[in-house]
Amino acid sequence: MSEVLARWNALPREEAEREILACCGSRTWAASMASKRPIRDEASLLAASDVAWQDLREADWLEAFRSHPRIGETRAENTGPAQSSAWSAQEQQKAATGDEAVKMALMWGNREYEQKFGRIFIVCATGRSAIEILEILRRRLHNDEATELRQAAEEQRKIMHLRLKKWIAG
Repeated sequence: MSEVLARWNALPREEAEREILACCGSRTWAASMASKRPIRDEASLLAASDVAWQDLREADWLEAFRSHPRIGETRAENTGPAQSSAWSAQEQQKAATGDEAVKMALMWGNREYEQKFGRIFIVCATGRSAIEILEILRRRLHNDEATELRQAAEEQRKIMHLRLKKWIAG
């Protein structure tokens, strides 16, 4: 068992919820994860996170989405834990190096997405360039509401997995 998991397993429930919230901005998800303790290893942690994620309602997914900054920005609508903001900056690092025209297109694409779907565009940006993210954004703008919500939830799940792995690695 990792040192982080061992310490987290021993925390009082509210502290455990607060700590893991950096991995996913849904309070209901964090409470569910804390209730699943003790968790023995990374594989069990990821499996538990998927079960907790699938059990959430749409409102909980939307809360998690609001914990992220827009692609190309550094502050989320809902300011979450500092660790979450630091991870967002790392995840978007490659996207931040795009040229000004691509950055502007992303900004306008984000606005169009928000007007259509009423929430920010969620994509697992790790390792993706600004142009790759822009292409994904443009494709997803053609989705209907239900399809796009499922796609955004899957992207959030990917982000959650990456963050959980970073978290337990210390």
